[in-house]
Amino acid sequence: MKQKQIEDYEVNSCTMFIQPVEYGSKTYSLIYEVEDEFLSPVKPLEIIKNSCDYFGANYESRKRGSRKIIGNKRKVPIMIESTNHLFFFPTISPNSKECIWISHEHVENYIRIGPHQTSITFQNKQSHHFQVPYSTIEHQMLKTSLLKTKILQRIEKNERKLFYFLNRTKLSHTSESSHKYDSDFYVKDK
Repeated sequence: MKQKQIEDYEVNSCTMFIQPVEYGSKTYSLIYEVEDEFLSPVKPLEIIKNSCDYFGANYESRKRGSRKIIGNKRKVPIMIESTNHLFFFPTISPNSKECIWISHEHVENYIRIGPHQTSITFQNKQSHHFQVPYSTIEHQMLKTSLLKTKILQRIEKNERKLFYFLNRTKLSHTSESSHKYDSDFYVKDK
């Protein structure tokens, strides 16, 4: 697949992972989507930060929120956007030039292929080899699952509260209206 050059990029539901690549003294991003590959002169962490901004929250607040929710301090996964399940995790410290950001949603399977190598098969059946220990991928997948589960539970809980409130309000209005009509009926009969 031929890489397309791109300046600006926001993570979206097709983004599988963002990998750093060195061009001379600069770090670029190689972005893998389900059916496309892009090359951007922007570093992976900057793409993640810009994507958080694009969806209305800054990266630092997303990182702080993740830490509070899952109680972990290092290599925390982040939710870029919840509606499309854009949860990404770093393979090493996000500040490292070698950090790869992987979409939790797209990972189908992963296997150890060496002491510090893991092969990840994505939902589109593509496999990619990463110079990352299997235990790191497994740990990051579990942390991201925990974060995703807790955030989606909170969203669902709020939706249930709203649904209950709206239906209760609707029922009380309907009940008041039916009593009004009932009393009108009885008045006319007399």
